[in-house]
Amino acid sequence: MGEMDKKYRHEIKYLISKGQLEILKTRLDGLIKKDPHVGKDGKYNICSLYFDDYYNSCYYENENGTDPREKYRIRIYNHSTKKITLECKRKMRGKNIKNSCPLTLNEAKILSQGKYIENYFSSYPLMNKFQIDMKTRLFRPVVIVDYDRYPYVYKDGNVRITLDTNIAASSLYEKFLEGGFAKRPVMPKGLQLLEVKYDEYLPDFIYRSLQLENLRQTAYSKYYICRRFNL
Repeated sequence: MGEMDKKYRHEIKYLISKGQLEILKTRLDGLIKKDPHVGKDGKYNICSLYFDDYYNSCYYENENGTDPREKYRIRIYNHSTKKITLECKRKMRGKNIKNSCPLTLNEAKILSQGKYIENYFSSYPLMNKFQIDMKTRLFRPVVIVDYDRYPYVYKDGNVRITLDTNIAASSLYEKFLEGGFAKRPVMPKGLQLLEVKYDEYLPDFIYRSLQLENLRQTAYSKYYICRRFNL
């Protein structure tokens, strides 16, 4: 599937307690597979550098619920630069689509400094689009979002269940690719984030496994809440 040919997906979010997270881990461990990229502890770290334009449009569009809206980020896993991706996440009519393309370490270094690459044309449409937006809308890095994720996957319905913990923000953009930067926890004490993503349908047995007392659906955005501490 090409980077510009993906489907819009459902994405439902819930705030959960530490106890609820442990219950869900136990249920899901015996029900569906973990993402193949997790470590022995069943999780991996995600670190994303988000960008916004001169007017902070991405932040305010998120705050106002603008439809459609999109945001750019550079993402690495486990604070390693072996795999670096540029991503654009777009939300429209309650559904989301994510397009991505690989970056070299040198490309990521330049972009993370808020610079575009001179005399450059990429074979990836997303990279070219981002370069244009950097030049015309003055996109620049605005916040690092860092967290640990327990991910589960199920083929039918293209289901992805994720449990995100230790969500934190940092404004030390220059250290994004180096790691070891100071960061600030942003979640209300004791709360974690459950995300449920799927295409056309969510299988009943997975839906039932996610039922918990006092489960609170939310429009929570990790990007938005982290930016509130760094705007």
